[in-house]
Amino acid sequence: MSKEELKLIVKEKYGRIAEQGSDENSSCCSSSCCGSDVDYTVFSEKYDKKEGYNPEADLNLGCGIPTDYAGIRKGDHVLDLGSGAGNDCFVARAIVGDEGKVTGIDLTEQMIKKARENCAKLNYQNVEFVPGDIEAMPFEGNIFDVIISNCVLNLVPDKTKAFSEIFRVLKPGGHFSVSDVVIKGTLSEKMQKDAEMYAGCVSGASEMNEYLKIIDDSGFFKIKVHKQKEIKLPESILSELNDQDQLNSYRTGDTGIYSITVSAEKPVDCGCGCGGKC
Repeated sequence: MSKEELKLIVKEKYGRIAEQGSDENSSCCSSSCCGSDVDYTVFSEKYDKKEGYNPEADLNLGCGIPTDYAGIRKGDHVLDLGSGAGNDCFVARAIVGDEGKVTGIDLTEQMIKKARENCAKLNYQNVEFVPGDIEAMPFEGNIFDVIISNCVLNLVPDKTKAFSEIFRVLKPGGHFSVSDVVIKGTLSEKMQKDAEMYAGCVSGASEMNEYLKIIDDSGFFKIKVHKQKEIKLPESILSELNDQDQLNSYRTGDTGIYSITVSAEKPVDCGCGCGGKC
C-alpha cells in the first residue's frame, strides 16, 4: 500500500472511533473499530488520577502517559501530535496553567470536531485543535517548548519526516516525550502487510533500535527511554499471521511488540562547533 492509502485507513478507522465515543472496546487495538471478529489487546493506561483528566476525551487510544516524562512547566507552549479527542492536551493544560498554551494536531476531522466540542465544554481559552499531517505540520519553526504524543507516530508512514518536523517546530532547547509502539526483532510478512494490524498500531511500528536511530539522526540528543512494556497479542492473532518458527521467536522473546516512552532534546547552538550537544 502507498503512504496515502495507509493514511486513509488510519483516518477511516479513527473517524469511526471518534463517532463511537468513549468505549473501552474502541481502543487502539480493539475489534470494534476494525471489523475483526477477534479482540486485540488493549494497552492504554489509566489517566483517572491525573489532574485535568476528562473522561469524555479519553478514548483509550494511548500506550503510555507521555506527560509523566515531558517536563512540562507553567507557561509552556505544548504541542500534542495526534491529539484525538483531547485527553493528553487537557492533562498538559492543567500543568501549563492559564499562562501557557496547548495545541493539538490530528489528521482525522472527526477527532478535531470532538476535541473542540470537549474543549468548549471545559471553556478553555488557551487550548486549540488544528487539522494537519504530522509529516508536514502547518506551523512555523521554533515555536513549541514541549511536544508530546501518545501511540500515534507508529501510524505515520514516514517516521523520518515526522521526527524532522518535530525538530523543526521545537524551540532550540525544547524537548519531546513520546509514548509509542515499537518492535524487537522482525515481524512476519503477513503482519507487516495486514492493514488492520497497521491501523491497530502494530505493523506500522518500527524496530526499536531503528526508531531510536531516526531520533538521533534527526538531530536530537539526550535520548532516553523512560519506560517499556511488552504488549501481548492473542495467540489466535499470532498463529494466523505467523508460521511456527516465527511463533517460536515470540515465545523465546527474540521477537516482541513493546510500548515505550522516550524523550529527547533539541540542541541550542552554543557556537563551539558541537552542534549544541556539549
